[in-house]
Amino acid sequence: MVGGNAIRGTRVGAGPTGESERGESAPRRRISYWCANGHEARPSFALDAEIPDEWDCPRCGLPGGQDEKNPPAAPRTEPYKTHLAYVKERRSDADGEAILAEALARLRKRREII
Repeated sequence: MVGGNAIRGTRVGAGPTGESERGESAPRRRISYWCANGHEARPSFALDAEIPDEWDCPRCGLPGGQDEKNPPAAPRTEPYKTHLAYVKERRSDADGEAILAEALARLRKRREII
């Protein structure tokens, strides 16, 4: 049995839509952007708006440029680094050996007391 709700799928206060109700739309232009995968995105901009040099591709997320033959390169992603990798960037092996020797000396001294 079909429900008798005539306003199903609308919101309260919704009126008729169309240019007569909203007024004239601003003049627009479409600009093509191509990503490195060959996808084309065509966003529309107002005639007086500043056009960006790059636009993210809605299909793959890569940056797109206005030159179809020479799209911008994909950004380089850095691999995940572990905590140990960050520590090794800050300290040399000699520093690590000195810190380890100092910690072991404190541990041995503590064990002698007990």
